Amino acid sequence: MRAGLAGLVALLALVATAGPAAAADHVVFRFLDPAIVESSALVDLGATVVTANDSGNAPDLYLVDARTGSTVGVTHLHVPGVDIEALAPAGGSHVWVGDIGDNGHQRSSVSVARAPVARGRLDATPTSYRLAYPDGPHDAESLVAAPDGRLYVITKEFTGGTVYRAPQRLDARRVNRLQRVARVPDFATDAAVLPDGRHVVVRTYWSAVVYTFPGFRRLGSFQLPAQRQGEGISVGPDGRILLSSEGVHQPVLQVTLPTGLEEQVTGRSEPSAWPPASAAATPPESIGPSSGHTLQQPSEQPSGGPPRGWTWWAVAGLVLAGVLGVGTAVRRRQG
Repeated sequence: MRAGLAGLVALLALVATAGPAAAADHVVFRFLDPAIVESSALVDLGATVVTANDSGNAPDLYLVDARTGSTVGVTHLHVPGVDIEALAPAGGSHVWVGDIGDNGHQRSSVSVARAPVARGRLDATPTSYRLAYPDGPHDAESLVAAPDGRLYVITKEFTGGTVYRAPQRLDARRVNRLQRVARVPDFATDAAVLPDGRHVVVRTYWSAVVYTFPGFRRLGSFQLPAQRQGEGISVGPDGRILLSSEGVHQPVLQVTLPTGLEEQVTGRSEPSAWPPASAAATPPESIGPSSGHTLQQPSEQPSGGPPRGWTWWAVAGLVLAGVLGVGTAVRRRQG
């Protein structure tokens, strides 16, 4: 089923040739750990990045050296993970883990947890917080953490995603009700807040879109470089944008915002360092060796979805065919 989806993504990339120019990219590193097989989420801490495999794999967080690609730490989560599809920065040496995948639209609630990462081996039992949509189950792969810590979930739907906001304070004793706040016309596979805290970038398999945050007013979009099954995106403290892909030993790519879009984000008309000095995020705290226990602690621009015109119908047809094929494969496997 994974191979079928990867093939579908490749077909979509070939069809989606019209539209904004692709971002320039280069390989930062390649995941060397054979245990990292389905990196669909990414958090950039600077010297290290954090990733996780999605459904069907152990609930582990991998801390990876951003220079070499070597895994330098693994956090095993003692939580009942169903489909971990998203990660988001949670301050210092912690990340938000989003168990929010629901391909079958069957879960009455999904969950998030704030978990530690560190060098070496770490076992953690973080508090889980259940989240429920106001309009029934949804599949999602994007979890966004605002500068004040508030969480947002963006659903993954062929017709475009919906942005839901979690309560400011999460309660572990009850189900936390999400509030619908915006719509985005994107097949969202991940998202991350830019260092100024006032913009967010949402990625799809073929493009990335920049919005104001938390208002989600679209500023513009650009194509992403081809990947096997690119789903993850992160924005580091210095503003670098990284992309990850599912598959073993896959490269992590760095892309930059197109000049015109960067000018809109920074509010400057001339090229300059990003982020502005006044908006730079505080560097994360250093991660020391693991002790073996839990740590303490301006106008609308083109759409970021497929190009318009006949190519959109071609994309839609390919997607539908892929969904039908995947569904058939699942039924046969379960039969």
